[in-house]
This record gives sequence, C-alpha cells and structure tokens, in this order.
Amino acid sequence: MSVWLPGAPCTPRACVEGTAAAAAVPRAVLRLVAVTVLVLAGVLLSTLGWGRSRVRGRIPAGPVRWWCLRIVRAAGVQVRITGAAAPAGGLLLVANHISWLDIPLLAAVRPARMLAKAEIRRWPVAGPLAARGGVLFIDRDRLRALPGTVAHVADVLRTGGAVAVFPEGSTWCGRAQGHFRRAVFQAALDAGVPVQPVRIRYRLAGGAASTAPAFVGDDSLLASVWRVVSARGLVAEVEVRKVIAPGHHPDRRALARAAQLDALPEPDPVHTVSPAQGAS
Repeated sequence: MSVWLPGAPCTPRACVEGTAAAAAVPRAVLRLVAVTVLVLAGVLLSTLGWGRSRVRGRIPAGPVRWWCLRIVRAAGVQVRITGAAAPAGGLLLVANHISWLDIPLLAAVRPARMLAKAEIRRWPVAGPLAARGGVLFIDRDRLRALPGTVAHVADVLRTGGAVAVFPEGSTWCGRAQGHFRRAVFQAALDAGVPVQPVRIRYRLAGGAASTAPAFVGDDSLLASVWRVVSARGLVAEVEVRKVIAPGHHPDRRALARAAQLDALPEPDPVHTVSPAQGAS
C-alpha cells in the first residue's frame, strides 16, 4: 500500500455481483473477440502513425474518441455521455475509478495522457506499448519521486496537453468510494490550467446500479473483462462536470476537495465495505 495512493478495501467476493442475466456464451465470445481486435488494431495503427497530427505528433481527437467508444460498445455496454464539453488547451481530467472501462470512457470525453502506476511499464507487451503511447508513470513506492512526477505532469499541461488521472488511487466497486488524493492537483495549480471532474457510473438498463464492471482487489483483468462481455443490459453513464477554472481555489487541498465533490457519485446507503474485507 502506498502512502499517497492507498488501496481500496473492495474485493470481488465482497463487492462484485455476478452476471445472473448473462448473455449467451457465443455472444460473450464474439464480444470478447471484437474488443480484442479493436484494441490490437488501434495499437497497431497508432504505432504506424495512423492519423497523427503534424502538431506535436498528436493523434486527432475524433479518431481516438471513435475508437474508445467502439471498444466499450463492442463489450456490450451502452454509453451515455452528458454534461459540459471539455475545453481545448491544458486540462487536468479527474474521475472516480471503478473499472478498466473507465480508461476508454475518459478518453472519449477528451483524449489525454493517462497517469498510471509504474508497475505497468514492466508488463510484457502492454508496458512498452503504454510507454510509447505517452502514458505518464508514477512510482508509488518512492515518495521522493512524487515532486518529479508532479513537475512532469505540470510541464505537459503547460504545453496545452490534457492529462487524465484517477485521484482515488485505486479502483472501487462503484457503490463504495475513496477520497481524492491531492498531490496531482498541484500540477494544475503550477501550470495554471483548469480541472474538469468526470463522474462515471455503471447501471443496468432498468436503472439499478451494477458492480459487475468493477475491477477490484485480486480480480484478474481477464475475469473482469469476461464478466462485462457476458453481462446483459450494462450501461455506462459518464457525466462531464463543469470546469473548475484556475485561481478559484488557494491550494491543492481545496482544489482536490472541490473536484471530489463534483466527481464522486453519492454512495449507496445499503452498500458498505469494511477494511476487514480485504485490500486491493
């Protein structure tokens, strides 16, 4: 567990519901294949320079948004994006964190460089691809590296780039939630750029909250993906909140608090998680 990026107490056994109304296995397999093909195709095309802009080597937002939404929809999940439009220029995007689906959903709001744990860099295949794609890495075990990471994020923001962060520091089940860690908000203050909170929820088609997409605790990525593609009637709701303009909050504590109030959905009163149930 990190000093400033703690683990959540949510676990698959305690928090994640089964997919009782599961899709037929052939349909789930087709969804899994479609997601895999889209991910691999996007990675390959981006490596070959597909659609790359001449300005700072960036990929235009349109194709990225289309690709990200296609991945989520290919998994059998409906997407509803509402709220404010993300502005151009330097921007810190912050959201609550529930699932691996959060990453393409946030990129669909505005393509951005993700902030990820340094362990991902060491993953076979995915690590080098993430680094090549511009992911910014945090070494969560070295607190002394934090100021350098914040400075790097601030530099990206100053050049007009967007950085996407999940400040809770870990995934939560969606009915329980964490608190926004304030360190990364210093980068927005230093760069003088706005912060845009994004609220993500997962529901069933009838409106009930669902934890099926959650990727928590010792859950494997494959198990989580299979749970999503085999479910029926999942809906991802993405609510883009109003931008918090620079200068409205005196320090990172106040800025983190304001973003948290906007981004974190109201907790489910009938769902509680005890730290004794385990930590991710």
